Amino acid sequence: MPRSLTRRSIKQLSKLPTVQGGLSRLAADRVRQCGVKLEPLLSRAGLTIDQIDDPERRIFASSQIAFLEAAAEALNDNLLGFSLAEKFDLRDLGLLYYVMASSETLGEALKRASRYSRITNEAVVLQYQDGREPRLRLIYSGIPRHADQQQIEFCIFAMVRASCTLSGRRFLPERVSISHVRPRGVAKFAGVLGNALEFGADADEINFPKGSAEWALVDADARLNKILVKVCEESLSSRKCKTGDLRVRVENAISPLLPHGQARANVVARKLGMSERTLVRRLAEEGFSFNEILQQLKASLAIRYLEEDSLPISRIAWLLGFEEASSFSHACRRWTGKSPREIRLSC
Repeated sequence: MPRSLTRRSIKQLSKLPTVQGGLSRLAADRVRQCGVKLEPLLSRAGLTIDQIDDPERRIFASSQIAFLEAAAEALNDNLLGFSLAEKFDLRDLGLLYYVMASSETLGEALKRASRYSRITNEAVVLQYQDGREPRLRLIYSGIPRHADQQQIEFCIFAMVRASCTLSGRRFLPERVSISHVRPRGVAKFAGVLGNALEFGADADEINFPKGSAEWALVDADARLNKILVKVCEESLSSRKCKTGDLRVRVENAISPLLPHGQARANVVARKLGMSERTLVRRLAEEGFSFNEILQQLKASLAIRYLEEDSLPISRIAWLLGFEEASSFSHACRRWTGKSPREIRLSC
């Protein structure tokens, strides 16, 4: 065992959410097809060729996100997650696909997805809300949501595409909301997700058509579904639910609050189901303060937004909760020693 790999670090690694890695392997295939060197991109994400070439090996969710972002940059394809979701074989979702496909109705399939999605991806928690207009919300657990764009876009489109295929109906969602900002490529999304599509929203969510929960599925098989549910339950019980450290949960709670100027400790504490005093105390126990996390998150998002040339600086200021662009400029100089324009030129 390397000296640097202490028992504490091993314990911390064991708590990190993992994924089956199918999406990373799809992206790796695309990189290879385009003649781009794969190994350096994997290395940037802490991955190896052996991990990618072995379909049985799980990888860290954070590594998958980092690799997808690196691949998108190397391929100059800002729509990588979307395009992968558009063409992959749904059966590659494995057990999750088959337990959904054998369900009786779309509503039951979405319930199965909500319960068993952790088998495929421990970091993306699906929450299904039944009703006349069923709703599926995607929540990040154990990793920061703001670092991801490609994976979440893949997940949302893949769920809509799977729902269309399993029900045998071509439909558009009533509404789709995605919490990150996308200044380019929105028209492509609207073509398959509908015009009621909002980026920079408060949540990642799909609203399905009215009455769609009752739609019968084309491959419904009650006997097979019963068997698969049992297998899923056994698989789920063998995996521990990983909620991640408090800092990540705080970051994920702050992100959608920034544009509304509501990123305050009392508001975040309420969203996390605790008092402000408890939140401050628990963060201090982990060696952080709320303001430190807030400022570091704003700085990280600022650099990410400034990389997008088509995103006006005044809008970036608003997205980060600043009332005026001048306040944002002062903050940038405090974080980096550079103005927003200087940061943009250096990206």
